[in-house]
Amino acid sequence: MSVQGLHHVAYRCRDAKRTAEFYKRYLGLDCTIAIAENRVPSTGEWSPHIHIFFEMGDGSYVAFFELPESPDMTPDPNTPGWVQHLALKVPDMKALEEIAARLRADGHELVGPTDHTLCQSIYFFDPDGHRLEVTVDTLTPELAAELRARAPAVLEEWSRTRRAPEVDPLHARARG
Repeated sequence: MSVQGLHHVAYRCRDAKRTAEFYKRYLGLDCTIAIAENRVPSTGEWSPHIHIFFEMGDGSYVAFFELPESPDMTPDPNTPGWVQHLALKVPDMKALEEIAARLRADGHELVGPTDHTLCQSIYFFDPDGHRLEVTVDTLTPELAAELRARAPAVLEEWSRTRRAPEVDPLHARARG
């Protein structure tokens, strides 16, 4: 396989400085790259913007564009708010609980921790309405192997029925 990993994922923000402050305060991410341009490098079109990058522990980035001359950003009205989100991994429950405590102390609403069997997660929104998930990996090698082996059958059944399969190892384990 030639894909080695995620370089960056990019979202839009209304205020780059506010975004940088939020991601630093709640997630400990520093803005390590800020590129301001008046023209889009790939097309040459006029569109003043700043592109900011937050480096994560594995060398990948979360990035944002502030586009002051573009129409206001709006969520996709046909996609539920819980679907589109950015999931960020922390090393342990202590780190997850520290982030949750900072958010709650400043009045941010959050959901969780939620036990997904393969991870524990909290959910909240950034200042621009992007849903964020902070997660601790709890996937065991045995469950990972079971899920990997079962993935083609689950996908095939979903493709035929558009319903969850009756026997799903992830949810069967979560139920006990």
